This record gives sequence, structure tokens and C-alpha cells, in this order.
Amino acid sequence: MLYREMKRRVTLDKWSVHSYYTLNPYAPDGSGRLLFAAADFETGTGKVYIADNDGKVVDSFGENKYSSSFFHTGFWQTWSPDCRFVYYQSGTNTVPYIVRRELSTGLETRVAGDMEGAPTDGGPIVSGFMGMLYAAGYGTLEYHPEDAPFPFQARNEHGLFQYDMDKGTRKLILSVNDVLNSHVHKNRLLETDREMKQIYGQSDGLTLMCYCLRWNRQGDKCLFYFGNHTVKNVRREPRIGYVFTANRDFTELHMAVDLSYNRPGVHWGWHPDGKHLLGYGPVPGDETKMCLAMVNYDGTGYTKISKVQTGGHPSISPADYNLIVTDSRKTPDGQGQLLFIDKRSDEIKKCYHIPCKNREAVPPGRNRHFICHHPVFNADGSKLLFNVMCGENSQLYELDMGSVEL
Repeated sequence: MLYREMKRRVTLDKWSVHSYYTLNPYAPDGSGRLLFAAADFETGTGKVYIADNDGKVVDSFGENKYSSSFFHTGFWQTWSPDCRFVYYQSGTNTVPYIVRRELSTGLETRVAGDMEGAPTDGGPIVSGFMGMLYAAGYGTLEYHPEDAPFPFQARNEHGLFQYDMDKGTRKLILSVNDVLNSHVHKNRLLETDREMKQIYGQSDGLTLMCYCLRWNRQGDKCLFYFGNHTVKNVRREPRIGYVFTANRDFTELHMAVDLSYNRPGVHWGWHPDGKHLLGYGPVPGDETKMCLAMVNYDGTGYTKISKVQTGGHPSISPADYNLIVTDSRKTPDGQGQLLFIDKRSDEIKKCYHIPCKNREAVPPGRNRHFICHHPVFNADGSKLLFNVMCGENSQLYELDMGSVEL
């Protein structure tokens, strides 16, 4: 049984999920409409849905075969800032498409490519290819470079792409080699690359990608990861993970966080002020341990803000910069938690225990038996949305922050 202050947000009886904790699923017009995706296990497909403020489905579209990534982020469904359009993923990991749907007419524009959300200011979509991550073992724990949209070692051909939905075009605006050649740790990375070639052959090497691009709420800056993500689980590569930030036209690049070569850390996103990043990283002075930290977008001022080290998905309330919410799976029964942390005192003010799995032994990778809670605030911080496993289905639940006693 969930807590009385938690409201089931959508009445649809299907396996449902919102996009991600860094992407606001509430309509920007303040109508209370909610954007999410849901799966139909009989057909093996998913669709994008819109629910009204009362939780009733008022629109659905974009039916497509789902893959393992669906059980993490749905179809990365995203509102345009004027609510005229919804953007979402379609196709497959190897042949993906971005779709822009005009809600009033149902007219859709499709461009070959991939995305992890659209910017909040209505500017061009910029993204790496999710298929690169999954070919490298994310979600499946199997390394299948033959399934990647681009050869990993073709570092001038893949990286971050920009999309023009009106013209139906895409262009590579920042390649993996662009980042590598300007990297402050270039020499060490190339040394590791040579070591991998000795192990796997001269045509192979270090697996490098640009991925997980996230826009701030203002839409004028983004962060992205450069590295090999979870390859260390499936190959003899050290973990490579750097968080970079960039301005809108990618003329200003900063390495903000170093999570490489045994430095712990995960899940970096934007502070609501659009100038700082928040996530899990090394403890200052002891890089073998992890903490919740903040850093300026240019990489200066790295600071520990909490001893909490759940490795979950942290957000700061737009209404109260001293309130942090993160999720956790570090419980005796392997189920989930929502933690409410006071940034000033580093005190856990509230802890909700909520289910994140429907099997005692969950299969590896992304699948229907496990969900990340991904707590996300609406624009003004008055509501918090999160995923909860309810029996066989994931469902969307909401907290009115005014009802949460902290």
C-alpha cells in the first residue's frame, strides 16, 4: 500500500513511464496535462499518451515496437514550449527516427536520428545515438558493436547531431574526435586506446561515445557525457566518463566532472538555476568514495553537498533550492525509496518506501520487471512525479508538495 498523500496520476491500466527525471513531463502551459508512454504486452508495442489534470487519457499516438530502452525512458516523449508539438522516438535502436507531432492536426514530421528529449526553449534538438549505448552493453549487458548505428572506431562520424525538423535534416556538430582532440586528458585516453588495441586488435580500441545530453530548464546550456558508459561490465576497458557542458551553439565547451579511471559517480543533471550541475561524484579528498555533489557549469567550485550516496536520480526543487529529492534502491528488500534531503543540514527529512520491482530475482538489463523511480518536479516545484511498480505494471504517482511534511 502506498502513502495516503500519494496520488495515482493516470488511470490507464498499462505499464506506464514518464521520460526521465531531467525532463519535465507536465505541459508548459500550466494545464496540468501529463505526457507519458505505456506498453501493450500483447502486441509488443508502446504508445505516447497525454492525460488531463484528472488523469484521464485525452490523446495517444506513436505506436511502435518497444525495445529494452522503453522500460527506462519510454519514447523520450517531450513537449514543445508552446505545447503545439510533442516530440518522440520511433523506429529501432539501429534505425531510429525522431517524430514531431502537431497535436491539433495529427500531422507528423519524421527525421532519421535519435534524441533524449528536446530543449525547453524550442531550439534545435541535439543528441547522440542511443543505439551506440545499447550496442556497447547498456540495458543488455552484452557487447554488440555490429548493432551500433556507427562503427565505434569511426570517431569522426559520430558524436552529437543537430536536427532541423522543418527541413528534415541532421548534421554532426561535435564528433567524438573533436572532444578527444581537445580533451585535457587526451594523452592518457590515447594510451588506454593503444592498450585496448593490443587486447582486441588494431582495428578495435577504446569505446568512446557522446551520450546522455541534458538541457537546463532555460534551454541555453546542455550537458553531455563523453566516454564508454557501462562497457567496463562487458569488456576489459576502464570506465571512462566525463561530464561536459556546452552553450547553445557549442562554441563554449567545459569539462565539468571527471568520473573516469575508478572515480565513482553517476546521474548528473542541471540545478534549476541553469548554472550548476548536481549529481553523484567523488568525495573531495577521497576519490575512492562517493557523495552527492554540485559544481559550476564550467567545472569550478566542485562541492560535496550530502553524504547520501545512493547513486539515484537527484533533483533540486525549483521552489526551494535547499530541498533535494533523490531515489534509492539500497534497501534490505531491494525495493525503492524517495529521500527528501535538507541541503543546509544534510539531514534526510522524509523517506518514502515504494516498490521498484515485481520479481524477487529481476533479469539483468532493462525490462518490465524493474523501474527507476526518476522523481521529477513540475515547473514551479509544487508537484513531484515518479514511477512506482504496482503489481505487474509500472504506474505514475504524484505528490502535492504542500502535503509533504518535512
